[in-house]
Amino acid sequence: MYRVMLTVVRVGAFVLTLALWRWLFHQTLGPFGNVLCIIGMLLAVFPTSWIGRRLLDPEATIDRVAWVTTLVHAVLMVLLGAAIIKAIQTSDMWRGLVVPIPHSLGLVLAYVTGAVMLLTVANLALRGLGAPFDIVLSRRLATDWMYTWTRNPMVLATLACLFAIGLLLQSALFLAWVLLLVAPAWIVYLKVYEERELEIRFGQGYREYRARTSFLWPRRQKPSAARS
Repeated sequence: MYRVMLTVVRVGAFVLTLALWRWLFHQTLGPFGNVLCIIGMLLAVFPTSWIGRRLLDPEATIDRVAWVTTLVHAVLMVLLGAAIIKAIQTSDMWRGLVVPIPHSLGLVLAYVTGAVMLLTVANLALRGLGAPFDIVLSRRLATDWMYTWTRNPMVLATLACLFAIGLLLQSALFLAWVLLLVAPAWIVYLKVYEERELEIRFGQGYREYRARTSFLWPRRQKPSAARS
């Protein structure tokens, strides 16, 4: 019964988030509303990560992790999704300095990084038996394929895809937004909340994996203590 309730909550949160994203896509918010989405919602990721960690630590059990992570991921889906949707949708209004990149090159990079992002989702599904943003909480630690080179290939691929979109839009301001707001918000969430959540669920196995694998930028994995 417990697992059924949790699954219903996760599916319901995901469906509601998709509905909210769709509604937001069709809304004209005006300058203040756009700024609130594009900047304000990203800034809200920082306190969300800290609050989630505070909820997690007092009673670090698997059941508590499942419920708190469901809540945190639902909020983050809304915040990050809304910011990205409105940033892309209104990019012409705040293009700023034009980046002299050929449109065709930006398009190719967007397709390539988008494909890599989809491969990271498949990697997590096949090796971790999970799906992003707690649609399905991973049942085992994904440590191979793309996860051999970096602990967060999905986040890296998403940031690369957003950067490629900025090149496609030829917008220096969009690129600055990705580097100065999106990337820091996501990295803080990973360091403050997700690493602790994974440590609780996977214990020593995750600690060993974290010690030998790059946080974000891909590099060859360090040898484990057992092999060194």
